[in-house]
Amino acid sequence: MAMVHRRDVIAGLLAATMLPRSALAAARMSIVATTGMIADAARVVGGDLADVRALMGPGVDPHAYRQTRSDIVAMTRADLILYHGLHLEAQMTDILADIGRRRTVTAVADLPAEDLLADQDYDGRFDPHVWMVPELWVQVVDRIVTAMAQVQPDHAAAFEANRDAYDQELRDLGDYARSVLTTVPEESRILITAHDAFSYFGAAYGFDVEGIQGISTESEAGLNRIAELVDLLVSRKVGAVFVESSVSDRSIRALIEGAAAQGHEVRVGGELFSDAMGQDGTYEGTYLGMIDHNVTTIAGALGGTVPSGGRLGKLVQGA
Repeated sequence: MAMVHRRDVIAGLLAATMLPRSALAAARMSIVATTGMIADAARVVGGDLADVRALMGPGVDPHAYRQTRSDIVAMTRADLILYHGLHLEAQMTDILADIGRRRTVTAVADLPAEDLLADQDYDGRFDPHVWMVPELWVQVVDRIVTAMAQVQPDHAAAFEANRDAYDQELRDLGDYARSVLTTVPEESRILITAHDAFSYFGAAYGFDVEGIQGISTESEAGLNRIAELVDLLVSRKVGAVFVESSVSDRSIRALIEGAAAQGHEVRVGGELFSDAMGQDGTYEGTYLGMIDHNVTTIAGALGGTVPSGGRLGKLVQGA
């Protein structure tokens, strides 16, 4: 029996589901987004004019995500596919390229190089985690609007009006972040997490950021790296480290145990949303809530002054 290759399976699915656009037309624009953050922005911008599906839900790691059969079907039937880019969806490169020959597929985070940070693990690549800073996410939202307007130009004015209102929310969130994070004592502004997803955060708000793993969760956390960070925790008297909703906490627990062995107590300051938002239907399951949660959790755990319930009083305490 001849061997069936994965690429042949994908090609077969594409051929079987690639119907003429007229046969798939609907009242609302059909959008498939890879990450929850992109999907949330598309829903806000599209309003009642868009039907948006996110491929990656809460707790899903986009660095390692591989598309399912239903994902392929959804993308081949969509009017527009929005993906992050900057090698975030590294396992989906081939399928996005294949579908891009027949459907509109847009990378929304390919920002100007001067706004991006280099990927320390790979020459010539950039850190993809731009959503950690609302002012950078404004640029991504602009690209989402442009892509949507190109597919449905008759609704461009509505998309832009929704974008303008959302931009103000994002800028208000950015102001809140700067306000509460400046209350953290300077000597305590060190953020240690499972993987290096917070470099843009650190650059924007003046925090030293250390991840056990690299920018991609596919990189390995070696014993030497654990030892280095344990020494850092002890020497700088760091009192809190953070786990992530989409990454195993095993390495963070190893740090805490290593510091304890040297007589220094470290606690988990909270769970942060790094590569995925919170549960669907919750405030933390929106981009605004995700960043509000992260900022409020980090500032509070590291000695800053934060309002109960975050920026708008919507955060679930202890979430």
